[in-house]
Amino acid sequence: MGGFSPIHLLVLAVVAILLLGGGRFSSLMGDVAKGVKNFKKGMSEEDEAAARKPSARIEAQKSADPAFDRDGNRVRDDQP
Repeated sequence: MGGFSPIHLLVLAVVAILLLGGGRFSSLMGDVAKGVKNFKKGMSEEDEAAARKPSARIEAQKSADPAFDRDGNRVRDDQP
């Protein structure tokens, strides 16, 4: 009760194609495919950008290191 069988889905697909027309339906699906492709491309570009900037991580780690040791002696000379 309430579930769609494959026959129901097939009938709905045929009605959608008849209402929208074959060319319009295929162009809609092409636009969806282009959107997915651009989304994947954008995600891979973000990953590549993050992989290319390891120096930012090194600088952040360096600035997180203490400037003085436990006895109060200066460990590094670069002051912000």
